[in-house]
Formats: sequence, structure tokens, C-alpha cells
Amino acid sequence: MFVDRVEILVKGGDGGRGMVSFRREKYVPNGGPDGGDGGDGGSVIVRALANADHLAPLIARKHWKAGNGEPGGGSRCAGKDAHDIVIVVPPGTIIRDAERGNILKDLLEPGDEVVVGKGGRGGRGNLHFASSTNRTPREFGPGEDGEERKLILELKIIADAGLIGFPNAGKSTLLSRLSRATPAIADYPFTTKAPNLGLVSLGGEATIVVADLPGLIEGASQGIGLGYDFLRHVERTRVLIHLVEPMPMDESDPVANYRAIRKELELYSKPLADKPEIVCVSKGELTDSIGVQQRLETELCREVILMSSVTGEGLSKLVSRAVHQVNELKAAEAKLNAKPRRVIFSEDKAIRVGEDQVP
Repeated sequence: MFVDRVEILVKGGDGGRGMVSFRREKYVPNGGPDGGDGGDGGSVIVRALANADHLAPLIARKHWKAGNGEPGGGSRCAGKDAHDIVIVVPPGTIIRDAERGNILKDLLEPGDEVVVGKGGRGGRGNLHFASSTNRTPREFGPGEDGEERKLILELKIIADAGLIGFPNAGKSTLLSRLSRATPAIADYPFTTKAPNLGLVSLGGEATIVVADLPGLIEGASQGIGLGYDFLRHVERTRVLIHLVEPMPMDESDPVANYRAIRKELELYSKPLADKPEIVCVSKGELTDSIGVQQRLETELCREVILMSSVTGEGLSKLVSRAVHQVNELKAAEAKLNAKPRRVIFSEDKAIRVGEDQVP
């Protein structure tokens, strides 16, 4: 079962109580306070790991509570700190505070993490309350309460290329042909109910991740059909591969179907609609496919790829085009994320100083 949205309750552990204790040693009649501090409560951490695929493991456990710190002891012995607990999620998971609605962290890369329920600090023992006027303090710190909050975890799949198109356009068949993914394939609409990921090998260690996304229908931007469940995942892809079926089962017009999907993307999000798009006429083995390709090229004033997952026609061209656009976008992202450099001007010349240097 693919799960991409869950609500959970997290609570950090409470801090341990400080100790009230006094030295009781032979030949030391005026032993002072020696109560130790309580231990810190454990924290709840959400961490993204590469081997996690979806949020289904969190369905069975809605409450996550870290352990409490142990109370302090005599002879200045501090209580034991509690261990943190870690919730593992896939990269691409957004952590949102359910009550306030704000995003705590967007875990994009494996290893990204955020503390969602901070453990309380342990209370101070009576040792810390001694003074010249209070030699036998009986005060102590009770320990802080751990942080508690309700969270919404929402997964948006991260992929280099996303396959979009009307139901039964051939997206799952194409993914199975390009990769080792085994999505459900059938000759009826809405076979795909959840996104499927496939790793397309380009030779050596070079690969791109392709996502087969659930079929889109008119009105999805208003939540009709799979609605937001579909569009949420398209947001994360770098390149859109738009498959157009030349002979739809409902006898609708392929070009009108293309326009309908473009309209839904624009209604949902302009940045989504502005993503690079490769348009393909799928099922190129059918007789009407060439005519649909020519109509789309006339409509869009750009090349439309004719491909067939059955015969293999156009697959290498499609992969080559997708790889080229993905690499261009990755290079642009790397350049954008590069550290900026400051330029300091003196009277005679400009001195370039990096961020980690002090002029």
C-alpha cells in the first residue's frame, strides 16, 4: 500500500527531577548538599533515508514518545539522559505543524533531519541552590516537560522525469520497458493508483529516476478524481514527459486531451506548468499515431516524438532528450546553489574574498 500523507503525534521526553540530598559521611558533621541533576529527556527526530519508499510504516503507529530522563541521585550523581527516537521517512517528505500550518522542514536529501519534539532539560539538584545564607537548601528543579505537537507528514516524490497523461496512455508500460520497475499494467483506465519509480540505466553508473504518475483527468486541480494526490507528486519532477494516446478508448480527441492536461497543470500551479516538457505520441504501432503526431507538431510548433513501448520505436530518442534536459537543469541548480563570493573594493584594486574568509 502506497501512503503519501499521515498525521502523527510526537512528544519529547520529560526531564528528570533534580535530587535533594546531603552528605552523610563519617567525621564530616556539617556535610553540605550534594543532590545531582536530573537527566535530559529524549528528543523525537524525523530523518530522511534513501531506502524508505513511502510513509506506510507510520500508519500503524500514530504516537511517538521519547523516554524521560532519570532523576538525579545523591553524591552529585546526575540522572541518565534518555535516548532519542528516530522516525524514518523517504526523501521528499515535508514536515508540517498540524495546528499552526507552518512547514518545519522539507527533507529533500537522504540524511536530512529535523527535531520535531525536543526533550525537556533535567531539573537541577539542591547542590545548585546552596548559598552563604542557605546552607541546607531543599529546593530542586522538577525538570522541563518535553515538547509535544501534532504533525502532518506529506510525501512528494522526487524524480528526474515524470510521466503524465490521460489514463491508459501507456505510462506504466513505458516505465516497465525503460527500467526494472514492475507497475500494474492493464487495458482499462486508472490501473495506476499510486506513483511508481523506476531507475533508467544510461550505461555505467549514470542513471535517471523516472516516475509513473497516476492518470490525470479534467478537474484534477479542483480535487476531482485522484486530484491533488496526482499533482502533488508532479511538483517535484524536473522534466515532464507527456504521453498522448492516439486512439483513446472513449474516442475522445487526442489533441483536446493534451490541452485538457495542460490546463489542469496551469490551474494548479504556474511553476508546474512552466516545467520543461517532452511531448510523445505513445502506441506508435497504431495506424493513426503518425497523424496525431503531425497535428500536435502543428499545434505546438515543436517536435513531438513518436514512440512505441511494444516495438521500441523512439525509446532511445526519448531517453536521450530526457537526459539532456535533466542534465541541463541539474547544472543550473548546481550553479544556483554555489556559494556566492563577495567582492571588496579598495582604492587601487578589487580583492575577491570567499565566504569563509575574513577581509
